[in-house]
Amino acid sequence: MMKNQHAVWEDFLRDSLSEIEASGLLRSLRTVNCPQSARVEVNGRRILNFSSNDYLGLANHTALREAACREAAHGGFGTGASRLACGTLAAHERLETAIAEFKRTEASLTFSSGYAAAMGTIPAVCSKGDVLILDKLCHACLVDAARLSGAHLRIFPHNDLNKLESHLRWAGKAHPGRRVLVLAESVYSMDGDLARLREMVELKDRFGAWLFLDEAHGIGVIGKNGRGLADSEGVTARVEIQMGTLGKALGAHGAYIAGSRLLREFLVNRARSFIYSTSPPASVAAAAEKAVKILASPEGARLVESRWKNIRGLCSARKLPCAASAIVPVIIGDEAAALRASANLLDVGFLVPAIRYPTVAKGTARLRITLSAAHAEADILALARALP
Repeated sequence: MMKNQHAVWEDFLRDSLSEIEASGLLRSLRTVNCPQSARVEVNGRRILNFSSNDYLGLANHTALREAACREAAHGGFGTGASRLACGTLAAHERLETAIAEFKRTEASLTFSSGYAAAMGTIPAVCSKGDVLILDKLCHACLVDAARLSGAHLRIFPHNDLNKLESHLRWAGKAHPGRRVLVLAESVYSMDGDLARLREMVELKDRFGAWLFLDEAHGIGVIGKNGRGLADSEGVTARVEIQMGTLGKALGAHGAYIAGSRLLREFLVNRARSFIYSTSPPASVAAAAEKAVKILASPEGARLVESRWKNIRGLCSARKLPCAASAIVPVIIGDEAAALRASANLLDVGFLVPAIRYPTVAKGTARLRITLSAAHAEADILALARALP
């Protein structure tokens, strides 16, 4: 007798999970019972946190909490609608103005997450017949958005500008007159290395393409007051679309696209993840605005330098070349071995995640260490001693 459909579905889920577990790739949620900080409570234990993207220690900053509380007391919590209905509040506009000023662009537009920003923007600016050229290590949100667009896709090996040039030349010949968009990250989230941005900008300009630069791990990390790699390299005006997140170094929530006023107006009308989403609470926007203003201030500059001091400290203690970002990978290789290394570190009081396929290629599993301005020198030295 045929199984009923309910049993078929349950068998599918159970068998799939068994396959994932057998391959050493099963994931589970870990509950943290305190605010994000250099030390967190997990399962009743206080442990050192080297897994968070809260690079500047702003996630539990008093000024952000106070800004959110003031806005909630003034205007409530829920916004009631999408931005295009009645959900655009003054707090959203203030945040977007602050981001544009900080990023030195004409305008910005905020989204509920980095994933939403990518999924709304890339299919809006490129569609069937256009060409998208991606660095092989681009984040999953950029890859998914590129696939959704329906455009022709070409991948170049990580930071291989010879292959990028070849793809740009091909695009001009095979698809003349079509839009060509290059996708890259300023800081690659699993390796912590930087894009060859200046050369990339020269290439895309020569071929008349546009560049979409994901600064998710560059904002608050690279350049003066953490303005990002585009600002550090002096090419802000030549990067047509900049994406960044508000929930990493800025310690808040959401994401943004920064660029021209014309781009902002276009996305308001064409980015589906923006058009069809209820707007974030004003309190969230107020906290993010406060974070941007802190980052632009002398306090922000001090936090950025404190984090770099910690990066230099870890690399010196481990006798490594100085990392290019706040992300320091320790390559293990085997997935099961990486899990064991992470578990061993947790046993002795360090939260360091094991990163495995499909986030990274098979056989390149690693420990991903992220360093924050909130870590003390003693924390860094203790980690250096505990690492395999």
